[in-house]
Amino acid sequence: MPSSSSVLVSLAGLRKTVRTPRGPLEILKGVDFQARGGQVTALLGPNGAGKTTTLTIAQGLDRPDAGTVRLLGEDPWRGGPALRSQVGVMLQDGGLPPSATPARLLRHVASLYRRPADMAALTSRLGIDEFAGRDIRRLSGGQKQRVALAAALAGRPRVVFLDEPSAGLDPISRQLVFDLILDLKHSGLAVVLTTHLLDDAERLADQVVLMRNGTVERAGTVAELTDRSTPAPVHFTAPQPVDAAAIAGFPAGLGLVPEPPPGGADRDTTVPPGCTFRIEGITTPDDWSALTSWWREHRIMPTDVRLLHRSLEDVFLEVAP
Repeated sequence: MPSSSSVLVSLAGLRKTVRTPRGPLEILKGVDFQARGGQVTALLGPNGAGKTTTLTIAQGLDRPDAGTVRLLGEDPWRGGPALRSQVGVMLQDGGLPPSATPARLLRHVASLYRRPADMAALTSRLGIDEFAGRDIRRLSGGQKQRVALAAALAGRPRVVFLDEPSAGLDPISRQLVFDLILDLKHSGLAVVLTTHLLDDAERLADQVVLMRNGTVERAGTVAELTDRSTPAPVHFTAPQPVDAAAIAGFPAGLGLVPEPPPGGADRDTTVPPGCTFRIEGITTPDDWSALTSWWREHRIMPTDVRLLHRSLEDVFLEVAP
């Protein structure tokens, strides 16, 4: 059995063209990425980037016009029951029969596998027991998402594809799903997910694949994509005015940049109350000590002190049209 760091999903040079009323449309233009066991791989991008088509091909529900796909070492388009039994798929729209109840549906899905998951434990963990006897058509969107996730995990898969797993979830349900996804990762599964919620990707993903117009624009870890190797600037808000003498006496080697509120302020004179300042160059505890000494000397009680790293959202907006 492969180690948890083995490549379990591999796509190379994927191309796909579909017919439209306006003529052929190339959806994928050479997509490459890998997903490893024991990792969460997040596929991100604006609408129309090709994410859904990429996952559809990776799952074996469609085939590319060119390129190669390997799912657990096999071509998923040609794979048989032995391969498919090791793959879990959660679709965004659920694909759930509306007249069934979660209890009946999940009992049936589990019966299709030789060694199903412990469905009682899974439904309890996801909070499905509370509505297990209600028709699926009467469930909320978030409740349907939880049922779809349980169905995707019924066969103890080694690879699971999750399309927008946190869509429509309330904060408590969202945390339940997050915890479960992290447990799946730690147990060695390859988790491949799409999401429009960049905070979710930043919290969950080990690897991020950022797509646009059918190509992979950027890929790597969150830290690599956001370039957190350099110190983040510190921001703070001063509730009282900061006079020119205080600014002139700011510690040498650190940079202080006022960011006045709307209406502006003369940076050579007193900065009005409520202004936010950006500080560059803090890299050591001594730098922090110098800053706090400056606050104390000039009787500044800062509010809203923040270290603002570049976020995944910043990277996404650079790539999105």
